[in-house]
Amino acid sequence: MDTASAPSSLVARASAQPLKNADELIDSVETFIFDCDGVIWKGDSLIDGVPQTLDMLRSKGKRLIFVTNNSTKSRKQYGKKFETLGLSVTEEEIFASSFAAAAYLKSIDFPKDKKVYVIGEDGILKELELAGFQYLGGPEDGGKKIELKPGFLMEHDENVGAVVVGFDRYFNYYKVQ
Repeated sequence: MDTASAPSSLVARASAQPLKNADELIDSVETFIFDCDGVIWKGDSLIDGVPQTLDMLRSKGKRLIFVTNNSTKSRKQYGKKFETLGLSVTEEEIFASSFAAAAYLKSIDFPKDKKVYVIGEDGILKELELAGFQYLGGPEDGGKKIELKPGFLMEHDENVGAVVVGFDRYFNYYKVQ
């Protein structure tokens, strides 16, 4: 069968070069990117084998990056969690979605005179503060209520230029409004 008429999965298998062993795979990769929850830890417990694996990769000069879509903590807070679990990880190796939100606003030159409304938790607030942005909302607005009546106009800050949304255990109708 010629490759033009073969299914693409067959062509991919035929052209792929199988690796002989795990060392060959590890040697072929410069940077390893790990999710955190369920890969490095589960809840507050370190997953078996993680310290040895990370030590081995570092000993081979590999770059390690730790990512999480959990925005409840800042990179500094995640650094403390790694430390508590006995792992040595720098803030520069951690990419949380809270950091990504602040980095994105910087990348688009979000005006420093505008504010960011946060539907989320402390991690987002800390990263925005580190990036020099003004913000409001977050857990502080968790207990606020709205009035559901005709003609009611909710007061709002006209200097809000962006809204950042992350996991929020204090989510309510006030924040949506």
